[in-house]
Order: sequence, then C-alpha cells, then structure tokens
Amino acid sequence: MRARVLLLGGTGEARRLAAALEHHPRVEAISSLAGRVREPARPAGAVRIGGFGGVEGLLDWLRTNEIAAVIDATHPFASTMTRSAAAATERLALPYVVLQRPGWEPRDGDDWHWVDRVGDLPVPGERVFLTTGRTDAAAFAASDRWFLLRSVDPPEPPLPARLTVLLNRGPYPVDGELALLREHRIDLLVTKNSGGQQTAAKLTAARELGLPVVIVRRPKLPAVAIVETEAQAVAWLENVIPDSGGA
Repeated sequence: MRARVLLLGGTGEARRLAAALEHHPRVEAISSLAGRVREPARPAGAVRIGGFGGVEGLLDWLRTNEIAAVIDATHPFASTMTRSAAAATERLALPYVVLQRPGWEPRDGDDWHWVDRVGDLPVPGERVFLTTGRTDAAAFAASDRWFLLRSVDPPEPPLPARLTVLLNRGPYPVDGELALLREHRIDLLVTKNSGGQQTAAKLTAARELGLPVVIVRRPKLPAVAIVETEAQAVAWLENVIPDSGGA
C-alpha cells in the first residue's frame, strides 16, 4: 500500500511535483488547492479544494486521511498556510518540508526598492503596474495614483479609484511585457519577490526601460526543512517514507 502524502499546492512547482509523483510506487500524493482562483490549473492525481479551518482543522484532516508526510509547495507569500502546516506537522511528528523557489536577485541596471509590506510606495510614479495579486489591491485603495492591475480573477473592493484591470495568466514573454509597459505609459512596477521564471519577464522589461521597481520582501519561514526543486522534494520524500519492499 502506498503512503499518503499531502501536497499543499497552487504553484507550478506543485503541479510538476504532482505529475512526478502520480505513478510513484511508494507514494500517493493528494494535492490541496486553496480555492481562491475560480479556475485553477489542476494538478495530476487526487485533488482537494478549500481551506482546512486553521491548525486544528488541518490536524483532524491529517489524522483522518492517515497522511505520512507533508510537502508545502504553496506560494512564497502563503505564510498563513505555511505556519499552520508547520505547527500541525510538529504536533503530529510528521515529516514536513517546504518546496520554495529561490527569490529574485537584482542585476546590473535594476532600480529596485525593497519594502516589507504591500501598500508601501517609497518612490514616485504616477502610472503603476501592480502585480502583487488581486487580494492585495485593497492596500492601495487610498492612493491617488493610476494603477494597472494584472490578475487571474477580478479583484474585490475596496480598490483604487483610478484602476484598470487586466485579467491574464502567465507565463509572460519579455516582448509582451515591454509592449504592455509602453502602451500604458507605466513609470513604476510593484511586485512581490515571488521568484521563478513564469513572471520574471516584467523585471527584465522594467530594466530595459529604466523603470523603478518596488518589491515586497518574502515573509520569514518557520524553522523548517527547505528544498528548492521538485527533484529535491522527491528525494526528501523517498528518504522519509519507509520502503515496504513491496509487502
């Protein structure tokens, strides 16, 4: 019988990991999606959608479903889920690892301005390209700047008074990002340090156009094990899941 593993997902890394584990001889992966996106990209294998109800709800779910290990491949800014998963697995003495892609690092020509929270705008710019996600748009509701917000689903109020919404899903090519910035006469990019290649083209485009970029730092992780690739996650899993020898 294969060991059940909870894969906290919602990222490209999580989908690739789910595909890698779909036919694993020792592991049955169950992907969990938060349900915040109306039509999420569905991973391979078994899937559950929705929250757990905090740490206590997650504890109950892990016990009921006889989970043997948890891989947290949520977004780097899904800090509430990560804290809950770290607390629940510690209480149950379950193996737990965070699969998190490396963050972005500035390059020559970048004009980056780091902030600790969404909503801080320490540099001027009247036409802002906002790529922090639809749930963070409320942090800019009081601003009198003009915003172009790109997200998968429409944002909910409160919202900035001067707002244009672009519904789209990555990846985005550099040429497309350059054209978008020029078309809307963007003079400031605001984003989170999500890392990865899927949405990194906007940073290249901003560099080429000499635009300032406000970047929100990642929240600090709990004291947990961390891997950076799907291959490392599979190797970790095979190390913590006993080999039954086919029995």
